[in-house]
Amino acid sequence: MIPLHKLAKLPGSQRLRKAANLVRGAERRFIASGQLEAREAGYLESLMKLLMEEEGFSPSATEALKKAQAGFADAETILKDAGKNGKEIRRILNTVYQVLLDRTGRYQADWDFYEAEGILDHTKRRSFPGMQIYLEDIRSPYNVGSMFRAAESFGAEKIWLSPLCANPRHKRAERTAMGCTHVLPWEQLEDEPLINECLFSQGPFFALETGGIPLEDFPFPARGVLIAGSEELGVSPQALALADSSLGRVSIPTWGAKGSLNVSVAFGIVMQAWAACLSGDMPGDMPG
Repeated sequence: MIPLHKLAKLPGSQRLRKAANLVRGAERRFIASGQLEAREAGYLESLMKLLMEEEGFSPSATEALKKAQAGFADAETILKDAGKNGKEIRRILNTVYQVLLDRTGRYQADWDFYEAEGILDHTKRRSFPGMQIYLEDIRSPYNVGSMFRAAESFGAEKIWLSPLCANPRHKRAERTAMGCTHVLPWEQLEDEPLINECLFSQGPFFALETGGIPLEDFPFPARGVLIAGSEELGVSPQALALADSSLGRVSIPTWGAKGSLNVSVAFGIVMQAWAACLSGDMPGDMPG
């Protein structure tokens, strides 16, 4: 830890960035060990006092720093039962980190969030047999990663990707997926996907697209393939024809001026509805 008298002499923006890294490091050490040493608590209390001398913090940010300073000053109570107070300790550290990022004009990306679980355990996966996904020409690795995360969370058995989809191994896709690309089976097709026997045998098919059956009325299948298409162009005419000749289209009603959603957001909504149907959380019989 950098001595605070040296930290105080750094230029303003550099000082704030260093302070953010110090707080972030403390949070990660606490998550890893479940403990906050008395020496570090004292250091953090003094750091909060130093930060409160900075100009430019909003009233809410200043209040957060004051709360953190008071928390670290009461280190004896915190350290007596770090396990019991763990969530509060982490929240204090994380809030200060966010305050400092905001002050420097920086913001976290989704993959910067720190999760204690680390690498996902594939043995803990639960999936619905026959719940499969076909991603058609999803070009953004961020969207691919986000859709992997939603698919894994809601029990997808497998994801198929068209040849023009962003590769799930792209570093941005992997970061956004938060480990899900390593536990959810997937296959990127190399030839024309609609005539690929491996994919075609997985039907029936339905597409996430406008102009279809409203989400709450859609007859989700016990086994089938959900098609989600390009961010700009939607599902291709060929894939729509395949869906229309099978189970059709599912659409999400909206009420805003925009009238449309980011593809990964819309995908997550539909996946939750399908999973709820298969798990029996929705009224009525599970469709066959």
